Amino acid sequence: MLIRIIITAVLLIIFSVLRFFFSTEDGETASRSGFVIKEPVWLILFLVPYFIIGYDILKKAFKGILNRKVFDENFLMAVATIGAIAIAIINKSSDYTEAVAVMLFYQIGELFQSYAVRKSRKNISELMDIRPDYANIEKDGELERVSPDEVPIGTVITIQPGEKIPIDGIVTEGSSTLNTSALTGESVPRDVGVSNEVLSGCINLSGVLKIRTTKEFGESTVSKILELVESSSSNKSKSEAFISKFAKVYTPAVCISALCLAIIPPIILLFLKQPASWNTWIYRALTFLVISCPCALVISIPLSFFAGLGGASKEGILIKGSNYLEALSKTKYVVFDKTGTLTKGVFNVNAVHHNTIDEERLIEYAALSECASSHPISLSLQKAYGKEIDRSRVDNIQEISGHGIIANVDGIAVAAGNEKLMDKYGYEYRSCHKTGTIVHMAVDNEYAGHIVISDEIKPDSKEAIEALKNSGVKKTIMLTGDMENVAKDVAENLKVDEYFAGLLPADKVSKVEEIIESKPKNDMLAFVGDGINDAPVLARADIGIAMGAMGSDAAIEAADVVLMDDNPLKIAKAIRISRKCLGIVYQNIVFALVIKFACLLLGALGFANMWAAIFADVGVMIIAVLNAIRALNVKKL
Repeated sequence: MLIRIIITAVLLIIFSVLRFFFSTEDGETASRSGFVIKEPVWLILFLVPYFIIGYDILKKAFKGILNRKVFDENFLMAVATIGAIAIAIINKSSDYTEAVAVMLFYQIGELFQSYAVRKSRKNISELMDIRPDYANIEKDGELERVSPDEVPIGTVITIQPGEKIPIDGIVTEGSSTLNTSALTGESVPRDVGVSNEVLSGCINLSGVLKIRTTKEFGESTVSKILELVESSSSNKSKSEAFISKFAKVYTPAVCISALCLAIIPPIILLFLKQPASWNTWIYRALTFLVISCPCALVISIPLSFFAGLGGASKEGILIKGSNYLEALSKTKYVVFDKTGTLTKGVFNVNAVHHNTIDEERLIEYAALSECASSHPISLSLQKAYGKEIDRSRVDNIQEISGHGIIANVDGIAVAAGNEKLMDKYGYEYRSCHKTGTIVHMAVDNEYAGHIVISDEIKPDSKEAIEALKNSGVKKTIMLTGDMENVAKDVAENLKVDEYFAGLLPADKVSKVEEIIESKPKNDMLAFVGDGINDAPVLARADIGIAMGAMGSDAAIEAADVVLMDDNPLKIAKAIRISRKCLGIVYQNIVFALVIKFACLLLGALGFANMWAAIFADVGVMIIAVLNAIRALNVKKL
C-alpha cells in the first residue's frame, strides 16, 4: 500500500505541475513549440495514478453492488471520484486532480488505520506468545519434542531453562524460578519446587523442572486464556452496536440526500426561470458524498475498544468483551467476597480453647474429619496436624453446606464446624470472643472445645478500597460466611462501607440481588471473588470479577473480567482503563459527528469543495484513529 501511495503521489504532482504551467483556457495543453496535447491524453495520464491507488476500492464497490450490499464507504468513494472525472470530461477542463487526490488521501487514511490496528494487536500478539510450541518427553534417556496436544494427563514432561511451561502440572523433581508476567502482568518472579503447582504459559528461568501434567493442553490455563482473549472482540458494546445501526441508516440516507441535492435545486431553479448549472449541483452532491463517508466512526469506535482490551490484557486484566469494558466504566457498587479476595485465604491455627481432650488429639480429629475438603479452613487444620493423613481411618463423611462436616474417625462420631452445626445437633458449645474463624468440635457426641483459625488481610486491600472510592465508586460492600466479629474486624480495618456476615453461598446471591434491586438502574454492580466458590454470584452480578484466577476454570467460565493475580489494586485499575477507553470513544463520536454535519451543510451550500471534503472524511478519520490508539497506554493509570 505504501508503495502505491508514493507512486500515485509522485505521478499526481508531476501531472498537476505540468497542467499548471501549460494549461490553456480551452482545456488543452500546448508546448512553446506549438505542440498540442489533446484532452483524452490528459484523461489517460490521470487515470494511471487513479487506478494504481483506487483499483481495490473500485473492485470492492463493484462486488458490494453484486452482493446487494451497496451502501458502504467503497461505494461512496467510487461514485464521488468517478463523478468528479465525469464532470471534468464534460467541462473539458483536464482537471482530474481532485478525483485522484480524493482516492489517494482516502488510502492514506486506510494506511493510518492499518497501522493503528497493528499497534493495538501487538499487545494481543504478545499475550499470544504464551502459547507453547512443544513439550519435552524423555525417551531412552533423550528429550523428544512433541505437540502439547498429544500429551495425556499424568505424563512427566521436562522443562529446561528459558522454555515455556506447556501444560499445567505438579513439580515432581527440581526447583526453579518462574516468570509469570505473561499471565499476571507482574514482573515479580515466583519460586517453585517439588509438589508445587505450575501453570502453562509461565517461563522457566533457572533450573530444570520435571512436571507431572494434571490437565490436557486444551483445558490448561494457557488455552483458557487464549480462548478468552480471542473471543473478546465478539462481545460488542452498546456504543459499537449503535454505530453499526447508525451506519446502516446513515449511509443510504446521505446517498439519497446527495441525489436530491444534484437534481432538486436545478429543477426548482428552472421552474423559477433562474439560471441552473447542473454541473455545479452535481459537483456539490459528489462533495457531499465524500464528506458523508462514516469511516471515522465505523473504524475508530471498534478500534478504541480493541485497544482498550489489548492494553488491559497486557496488565493481566482479561475482559471478555467490549460490552463488559463499557459496563465496567459505569461501576458504582463493588461487592467483595472476603476470603481469598480481601484476605490472603491462608489460614493458620492460632489457639485451642475449652478443650476437654488433649489439644493434639483434638486437632487430629479435626484434620481427619476434614481430609476430603479442599477449603482453606480444612487445609489449615491438616497443616496444623502436620502428619500424613490416613484416610482409611475416616468414613461416613458428610459436608453440610454453610455448617461444617460430620464423620466417623476410628469409629468415633466427630462433628467439626460453626455454631450452626452445634445447634443443629444439639451440642452445648462455648462461644469465643477472639477474632478469627472458630471451628467447634464435638467428639463422641460430646462438645470437646473449639479451634481458633485466623486469616491475614492482604497488604494492598486497604489501598484498593481507597483507590476504588477515589475512582468514583459510591459504595464498597463485603460478604462473608464468617462470624460477625471476624467480618466486623476486617471491615473496620479496611474501611469497607458495609458488610454482611454468616452468609451461605445462596445467601450471597440473594444479597447481591437485593443490592441490585435497590441501586439506581444505570449504576453497575461488580462482584469480586476468587472464582472457585463464587461462580453463582459472579454470574448474577452486573459484572463478575474473578481475582487471582490463574488455573481456576470456574473463574474463567463464570466471570466477565478475570484478574490473573490476587492484587485487589487491579480492580480500580480495570475501572480506570474502562473509563479512559469510553472517554476516547465519546470524544471520537462527538468530534466526528460535529465535523461531519458542519461540512455536510457547507458542502450543500457550496462553501466546501472536494478538498474540504477530503479533510472531513480522511482527516477526521486519521485524527479519530490516532486518538483511539491512546487506549493502549494504560501502564500509568
